[in-house]
Amino acid sequence: MRTIAEPVPPEPMTLARAARSARHRTTRWTVLLAAALAVSALLAIGIGPVPVAPADILAIVGHHLFGVPAEASWTAAEEAIVWNVRVPRVLLGIAVGAGLALCGAALQAMVRNMLADPYVLGISGGASTGAAGAILFGFGAVVGEYALPASAFLGALAAALLVYFIARTGGGVTSLRLLLAGVAVGYALSAATSFLIFASDSAEGSRSVMFWLLGSLALARWDAVLVVVLVVVTVTLAALLVTGRRLDAIAAGDETALTLGVAPERTRVVLLVVVSLCTGAAVAAAGAIGFVGLVVPHLARRLVGSVHARMLPVTALLGSLFLVWADALARTVMQPRELPIGILTAIVGAPFLLVLVRRMYARRV
Repeated sequence: MRTIAEPVPPEPMTLARAARSARHRTTRWTVLLAAALAVSALLAIGIGPVPVAPADILAIVGHHLFGVPAEASWTAAEEAIVWNVRVPRVLLGIAVGAGLALCGAALQAMVRNMLADPYVLGISGGASTGAAGAILFGFGAVVGEYALPASAFLGALAAALLVYFIARTGGGVTSLRLLLAGVAVGYALSAATSFLIFASDSAEGSRSVMFWLLGSLALARWDAVLVVVLVVVTVTLAALLVTGRRLDAIAAGDETALTLGVAPERTRVVLLVVVSLCTGAAVAAAGAIGFVGLVVPHLARRLVGSVHARMLPVTALLGSLFLVWADALARTVMQPRELPIGILTAIVGAPFLLVLVRRMYARRV
């Protein structure tokens, strides 16, 4: 009697082959995004009320960096605009975008909540309160022109310490305690910032605070602030890559982390320090730019998976790309006026958040 043979299932991919495939995919996306960022930076430098050709931009940058002699086909005004205004602005956008995206990825693992971003721990709220005090009442005037970034950075660190001590009260630093403490501190600092604006007699100062609260790269210059942000973001990326396996472990849950030999509370404290420094530096330099830390890590996971050692470099590149183009649009969409970047990131981020919440609800149902 003839029998029908059962179909032979396809040979499963081995773990080694799966890991190799994931590495190749990550490498491809990293190279592609790095090339896209380089091209985007070049184009963004040339965009503005005074357009500059890419060839002239390369010649100007090469002349300033390496002393490359070139036949000047540009005006002195174009050279000043490119080197003194747009190049530092694009570099700051690259650094801030990468920093906020990296902090969002780390926080989502720390608190095991896919809706977390750098604002969830109240760090941005602390920076905003410090900046409002500097603009409206002259806090930090002793450091001169760096009063605004210094006050914002100190406010962010103070908020991080307050969140940590509140979360630690009555037990260890868990995901839920961090989340609840961050939300509470964030609301309190938002009220404090609003009170400072209300108590000020300066209408111009209040407008400056509101513009800063929505984020802007307009203050970017070749100064210590840009150097500090670049260094802090680079150190943050290196630190998160070193702790990538620990991030994977605590993202899977405290019990799983303990079985893998990872101390969840200690890891969260270390990550809180790193995230606080990076967020504080980014917000101090560019204001409170929202949604970058929420949107970008999810896009990176869709491209290369959720393993942090592979996801973090892609996250940094995507964050830089996102903010460079958001700033380019902010400078041009309402010329000669400049639109705060936070408005554009919210236009992109709010619909993304709704889609994300809908998908999470659909999975539970």
